[in-house]
Amino acid sequence: MSAVVDARSAGTDPRPRLLIMAWSTLRSDARVLRQIRLFSGRYAVTTLGYGEAPDGVVEHLRLPDGVVHWHKDRRLLIQRRFEAAYRDAPVTHAATELLAGQPRFVVVIANDIDTLPLALDLAPTGGVHADLHEYHPRQSEESWRWRTFVAPYYRFLVRRYGPLADSVTTVGEGIAREYRLRFGLRAGVVVNAPQHVDLAPRPVEPGAPLRLVHSGNAQRHRLDVILEAMDLTTGPMTLDLYLMPNDEAYLAQLTERYAGSEQVRIHPPVAPHELPATLNAHDVGVYVLPPVSFNHLWALPNKIFDFVQGRLALVVGPSPEMAALVRRHGLGLVSPDFTAQGLADTLDAFTAEQVAGFKAASDAAAVELSAEQQVRGWERAVDTLAARVGG
Repeated sequence: MSAVVDARSAGTDPRPRLLIMAWSTLRSDARVLRQIRLFSGRYAVTTLGYGEAPDGVVEHLRLPDGVVHWHKDRRLLIQRRFEAAYRDAPVTHAATELLAGQPRFVVVIANDIDTLPLALDLAPTGGVHADLHEYHPRQSEESWRWRTFVAPYYRFLVRRYGPLADSVTTVGEGIAREYRLRFGLRAGVVVNAPQHVDLAPRPVEPGAPLRLVHSGNAQRHRLDVILEAMDLTTGPMTLDLYLMPNDEAYLAQLTERYAGSEQVRIHPPVAPHELPATLNAHDVGVYVLPPVSFNHLWALPNKIFDFVQGRLALVVGPSPEMAALVRRHGLGLVSPDFTAQGLADTLDAFTAEQVAGFKAASDAAAVELSAEQQVRGWERAVDTLAARVGG
């Protein structure tokens, strides 16, 4: 077990003590990094999670790399002994050991339902804010094993511990509504928007091929529709893909398939702070996510807001959250369905004048749809809890 402390130690810092917990590699978790950036100026922020210490914290409690956060005793899950399964999990033991002897925190932010029971155990003087990100009881419902053995465990955690949080946020209105209908939780919404970037839309060249772009994970169900649509379009267009190597075998297949292609180009991933400028060289950000699960149906991912900061026109599938955002701000077009043909028809319908107008709309919405504006939901929640003890 290890802790990293900077020169201004958590024990002597006069600011209110804030703990941010997440079972993720914090330096690459964009949502958690936004929380750290938001609060590190006014709070003495301690983090608990995997990997090296994020910038801006006074203390980092690092979980051992060999502790797999999702490992649970399958026997306990089958027996429906969910409390025991949580308390007996390796990550729970590791986190408990790291937290032993810590002075009392003023506020704890628990990221995802997995960290909430431990956050509540700490009994911070101001309270606990739960940022539940996705809808956990239906996270991987396309798997029958997950539905049978894991979903009941997450329903237990949400039902047992969700109401004990002092405040709750999640990533979208549809997920917030489901938490309210199923569990009575009143959750605010903080969308996954990146920092505002000062860019201008690139001009659209009349008659030139439409420059499409997509960034994110190399996953079949996220890319197959887009790639098949490229085979069906009739207008001149290119597609640049900036892909994370999360499925290395699939990425290798794509790299081989499109080697030398002038229409589809595969690129290495781009660092988050460099992504808007990279996207800005293109015309249209495209994302069609088939609704294979509840969370896919209601997804409102980072990349949509990255497209806006890149000042692009957007094309999305009829996912309710994405489609509503695009229509509300006039950012682009919505495909009629989740098929490759529907997407191809939508792309072929674009005119240069439309693309230029949608790019201008992204530019107009870039401030509102930025982290600086969207994270105010966290700011209000944490400051309210800290104010209980004069923080």
